[in-house]
Amino acid sequence: MQPNILIFMTDQERGDVVHPDHPCITPNATRLAQEGIRFSQSYCSSPHCCPSRATFMTGLYPSRHGVYNNVSNPSAINRTVFEGVTMFSEHLQDAGYHLAYTGKWHVSDTDNPSDRGWEELEAVRAKAGSYMHTGIQQWQTQDFGNPTERGYGQILRPGWKPAQLFNSYPTDTEHAYESHDDYKVVKSALDALPGLAADDKPWCLYVGTFGPHDDFVVPEHYVNMYDLDDIPLPVNYADTLRDKPAVYQRMRDMYWSQMTEEEVRDCIRHYWAFCTMEDELFGLLLDKLEELGQVENTLVLFVSDHGEYCGSHGLYCKGIPSFREAYHVPTIIRYPNGIKNPGREENAFVSLADFAPTFMDVANADMPDDLTGRSLTPFFENEAPSDWRETLFTQCNGVELYYSQRSVMTRDYKYVYNGFDWDELYDLQNDPHEMINLAKDPHYDEIKHELVRQMWRFAAAQNDELIMNPYYTVALAPWGPADALK
Repeated sequence: MQPNILIFMTDQERGDVVHPDHPCITPNATRLAQEGIRFSQSYCSSPHCCPSRATFMTGLYPSRHGVYNNVSNPSAINRTVFEGVTMFSEHLQDAGYHLAYTGKWHVSDTDNPSDRGWEELEAVRAKAGSYMHTGIQQWQTQDFGNPTERGYGQILRPGWKPAQLFNSYPTDTEHAYESHDDYKVVKSALDALPGLAADDKPWCLYVGTFGPHDDFVVPEHYVNMYDLDDIPLPVNYADTLRDKPAVYQRMRDMYWSQMTEEEVRDCIRHYWAFCTMEDELFGLLLDKLEELGQVENTLVLFVSDHGEYCGSHGLYCKGIPSFREAYHVPTIIRYPNGIKNPGREENAFVSLADFAPTFMDVANADMPDDLTGRSLTPFFENEAPSDWRETLFTQCNGVELYYSQRSVMTRDYKYVYNGFDWDELYDLQNDPHEMINLAKDPHYDEIKHELVRQMWRFAAAQNDELIMNPYYTVALAPWGPADALK
């Protein structure tokens, strides 16, 4: 029997905040994990919205789906996926599913959800073209002055509008979340669920919120759930970044070093509060499923598109720094009719590319050949495949500024190829917080060499020719592809 599918995707939520040992308050994520599977080592393919969301939708990495950076601005490499690339929704539609979409899209600047099989609910946001920057004219007509006094939680940016990184506000609604735009997204899903449940077809409902993306501005009800005195600085907050690429240092020195340690801890408090609000919104959907008798045969996925630094390494947001916090995402799946021995935690390396094949697999839908990802259904049976990946790869070609960055991560080491600066190598067993860059240490050359070989093999398998150009000014990897592919 084809299951219903409910996808709840937050924006910019770290994987660690939903772990039971984490102080962030997420009772509904905990509830889901107790009734399903928590995948503790789940990662995005690229550390920002559009490439990761396209990977989620297609089961492919950026080099094969074509979305390399954010699609709705003048520096987009491509504005949509390559011709011929399909999304899992199209295959589910062919398999008889009724699909409904609400919330953030940000996958294509030329296609909307309805072009890929979805019924667009009232709260669909970020549709094709909606993120286009207004260009030079906005800077010719706006004067932000040149303030020299920085407010609490504020980042001064001369010539740009000062940024309020975190803040809170009082509410007078019955439930604090009703004052936030994300409630509109969830409310449209709640309103749609009775009709979907009454339909003879299996259904797939995608709910994409905009939080806990920066800026972290949330109802004070959630902030007050945390005591500032109880919020620690991140373990790696004191990282000077001096042995790492200069752009990492520039980001920290230019902006984030403006904040005091108290502000850093308060910012973390507001971020956790945002995650708690998202968790409460998610709980509304879980409650509605129970009310409608739709729990047993519904696969529920709680996931995010990428992470957030939130003070780790002294950084915020995501993007070019290649540390764990930007790539690690929460992943919890509940499917009572399909998961054996629920309440488990799996530590297999999982990629956002694995969800499209998983959805198509459980739906008995036709699946494209040679996807980057693999179906997670063997884990539902509590039978981890013997050939499951032991190495995880990432691809990044920049955001609105272009960079070339690839990473290779095993259980023991992580190598980062930075085509724009010095490379990185971390001993994950002895340095799990990625504080000490070993890339220039000759004692690790053999390890680094093998990871570079693996990088080239994955690049070849994924048609990642962008980093294979042999010209002097761009052939900057320490060993070239022929070393691994000959």
